[in-house]
Amino acid sequence: MTDAKIIDGTLFSATLRERIQAQVRDMRDLHHVTPGLAVVLVGEDPASQVYVRTKNKRALEVGMKSFEHTLPADASEHHVLNLIEGLNDDPEVHGILVQLPLPRHIDSQKVIETIRPDKDVDGFHPTNVGRLASGGQAMVPCTPLGCAMLLKDHLGDMKGMNAIVVGRSNIVGKPMVQLLLRENCTVTIAHSQTRDLAAECRRADILVAAVGRPEMIRGDWIKPGATVIDVGINRITLPDGAKKLVGDVCFAEAVKVAGAITPVPGGVGPMTIAVLLRNTLVAASRLHRLPVPEAEGLV
Repeated sequence: MTDAKIIDGTLFSATLRERIQAQVRDMRDLHHVTPGLAVVLVGEDPASQVYVRTKNKRALEVGMKSFEHTLPADASEHHVLNLIEGLNDDPEVHGILVQLPLPRHIDSQKVIETIRPDKDVDGFHPTNVGRLASGGQAMVPCTPLGCAMLLKDHLGDMKGMNAIVVGRSNIVGKPMVQLLLRENCTVTIAHSQTRDLAAECRRADILVAAVGRPEMIRGDWIKPGATVIDVGINRITLPDGAKKLVGDVCFAEAVKVAGAITPVPGGVGPMTIAVLLRNTLVAASRLHRLPVPEAEGLV
């Protein structure tokens, strides 16, 4: 058997951003509306700072307005909530994202629930969670929607396929299940208490790994020819002291068994920000009652 096809998230995300850029230009020229994304960062976490800079850069590249709000780590919860209320009321802001994690003295759930659901481009508000679960129109979390786009692009019709999602987080695992159900897959959600996880994985035509443990899923856990989406991003130290990014799947083993697989890095990671821009464009379209861009047949 030849090695698996590599699903290139970097290339797909670049193409998606190009489409978004054209749609933003049309929205501005035809309807005099420019989508605006506001990102709130509390504290000085280095990884969060990098993410926020990249999000702002990508937003400007596609012609959106970008509003960055950086608060000190000791900012009060009241201050953060007041800022969000102001962004809720700002007509130039169509999407609001609060970079997580927040400092411990701030209730993250309260912050999420303060964001207007129609500006919640992260898709974490309980209203959007409920709409997604009930089959309604929702803002969908960026990472699982990006995974679904990659799957749809590679597989086309997924009706009747057996899918397993390893990981049950609110950010990836649970919404991923909902998206696969919308595609008429038969879905299993697995977690730390699952008995004989390897056997469950071997039944799946589609395997989505989002557990946060480096290279936990081995090659002999994968059904020959299955499509593997690796959401994990783990930094490990090699015997020589060098650092390396790896996924939740042992790529070297899995690539010899799977039919297709996303690499780490270069797979799911680039999709998250591209889908954030897509969600901002969708939010602007809905708020101004304009035609909503397609998402490859997805929500």
